Amino acid sequence: MAQPQTSEKGTASPAKPAGAAGAGAPLPDVVAFKNVTKSFGAGQSARVAIQDVSFVVEDKPGVGELVTIVGPSGCGKSTLLRIIAGLKPHFPATSGEVRVFGKPVMEAGPDRGLVDQKYSLLPHLNVIENIAFGLRLAGKGRSERIARAREWITKVGLEGSEEKYPGELSGGMQQRVSIAATLILQPRILLMDEPFGALDPGIRLRMQELLIRLWTEQQGTVFLVTHSVEEAVYLGDRVFVMAAKPGRLVEVLTVPRPEETPEASRRKPWFIDFCQALLRRLEDSPQSPAGAKV
Repeated sequence: MAQPQTSEKGTASPAKPAGAAGAGAPLPDVVAFKNVTKSFGAGQSARVAIQDVSFVVEDKPGVGELVTIVGPSGCGKSTLLRIIAGLKPHFPATSGEVRVFGKPVMEAGPDRGLVDQKYSLLPHLNVIENIAFGLRLAGKGRSERIARAREWITKVGLEGSEEKYPGELSGGMQQRVSIAATLILQPRILLMDEPFGALDPGIRLRMQELLIRLWTEQQGTVFLVTHSVEEAVYLGDRVFVMAAKPGRLVEVLTVPRPEETPEASRRKPWFIDFCQALLRRLEDSPQSPAGAKV
């Protein structure tokens, strides 16, 4: 893995060895990749999605970490997320080692939740039923399901929309339902693949604020893939910078936690300079396809 870089926002520290979690009994790392490669197909037609990717995300009880991932189209950002999630066909990795909470990933599990820009809502269920659906699969009783779903409806600001169906909701409202339906299951790791990419700019900023608030309450670990440099810098504790052909992790940048709204942060000189420097890195990458979004 490339050594973390110094930036205007602070200096990243090299990742500690697996299990080094401070005083007392060592805690297993939340996620650890060691020389992970994923190829699709075989022989000369094989396509390498990611190659030799290594990183460590430590367990930080009561704190958590939000990692954002940026890079040109086709650099394997989504593949990386789905390997962590244990979802085929991206999982398993072709080579290398993937551990979650100290154990090899064998399959998908309730400790990992995935949210993407497709919303993944059931069209025949209303808002409260969609949010409670995972609890239903987990065997929870109806009264408990509905009570907990109502709590999450309040948390994501959907009061008054409990009986509406997905087709009656705006994109931002649908994404709020998706986030609530995932977080109600209390996953230790939240995986988000371009969750706000299809939203209007103003709604996108409000969703970023919502994510920060909910993540602060959950104090878990979040991996968020985005094509927006500003979103990556605003949300991330660390920014993983990837390059393409083959996909690989080339840089890790440390970012302070936001204390202001997205609009206020984006007006700060350090934020503007940091984003412009990161954008230049991505644009100057020889692997970036012409016209690729970053």
